[in-house]
Amino acid sequence: MKRKTFDLRPWARVTQSTQTVLAVPGYVIVDFTAQSVIRPLEVTRPGTTVCHLILDDGYRWIRCHPTGTGEGMMGAALTVQLNAVGQPVQFYVDIHGGEGVSEDGLPWHDDLYLDVVGDPEEEDPWTVAATEIIDADELDEAVVAGLVTPILAAQTWEHAHHIETELRAGTYSPVQVLRRYVEDPYT
Repeated sequence: MKRKTFDLRPWARVTQSTQTVLAVPGYVIVDFTAQSVIRPLEVTRPGTTVCHLILDDGYRWIRCHPTGTGEGMMGAALTVQLNAVGQPVQFYVDIHGGEGVSEDGLPWHDDLYLDVVGDPEEEDPWTVAATEIIDADELDEAVVAGLVTPILAAQTWEHAHHIETELRAGTYSPVQVLRRYVEDPYT
């Protein structure tokens, strides 16, 4: 597994940004706003030709990172990407095998390679219309390389399917935490 810290400030494609970190009960929220982007970021998911613009001038990436899972425990962290008018354009869930918060207050996680991506509904962009589990090839490669056991890989798939089900049902609580934060910030 690869340990990743959620800190977007050094991102080369963004020339001007702000980032704030806020602890709320059960989560750390990292709110990154890209004021000036030299290369917008579009993603196309496997099997589709639809491009999703997820980063451009004025876009925000807000991370809702759990604080109660701990090191060595299966979990997940949500990042919602908002366009320049504050509407979600993508929900991105990192499946992890442990998480924590560093001394500088930034959240970290031990990446289990699979991610769950959700697309917002047009009528209510805080509702997830469709989901997809991505990066299965990376998990397969990690198993072959001995970085992840086959048992842990199966548990990762199970957890990703669970998150996917909750996103589609509207019961994945980090979505509501971030919606409340965006609509009525704690700061």
